[in-house]
Amino acid sequence: MTRKLTPGKLVIASHNKGKVREIAELLGPYGMDPISAGALDLPEPEETGTTFIANAILKAVQAADLSGLPALADDSGLCVEALGGDPGIFSARWAGETKDFGIAMQKVHDALEAKGPDAGRDAHFICALALAWPDGHVESFEGRVDGMLVWPPRGDKGFGYDPIFQPLGHDISFAEMDPAAKHAMSHRADAFRQLVEAVF
Repeated sequence: MTRKLTPGKLVIASHNKGKVREIAELLGPYGMDPISAGALDLPEPEETGTTFIANAILKAVQAADLSGLPALADDSGLCVEALGGDPGIFSARWAGETKDFGIAMQKVHDALEAKGPDAGRDAHFICALALAWPDGHVESFEGRVDGMLVWPPRGDKGFGYDPIFQPLGHDISFAEMDPAAKHAMSHRADAFRQLVEAVF
């Protein structure tokens, strides 16, 4: 039985401002009052899970436990077929200590170049969402969007790997898209649709 979420404060278990802003926008219509883990000074847990869902649950459970409020965590990343699914769950780590996604995008490009001219450019984004309550109850959802990698990076909207990801059926990158257009079709939007249907 899925547990419903009642309007009120909800911790967004992330210190990534871009991600917090995007999640807050998606939650806007549902009467939630989102507050980030960063604003509450909650520590970032070590992501020891081997899947996106496992890491999302780990982050949500810790934030709910420490804040005494329901918490929503997102674990997402870019998976490149020709790189065996990398950077995958290590997407943020590829950006290094400084969280510089310019470095991360260059690493992806260099890894593909090293594979030679026949390396495919197919890629997908995965977003796992976990919603945890202070009593330990958890609901989880996973969304996906497919596309291809482009180079050089294009656009200044979005965040993370958005400038090198062009979703299927489009000729612009996520970072060139109006945020509302991206929200309508992204991996996060896909996961959110499932979450909204289940808990609101």
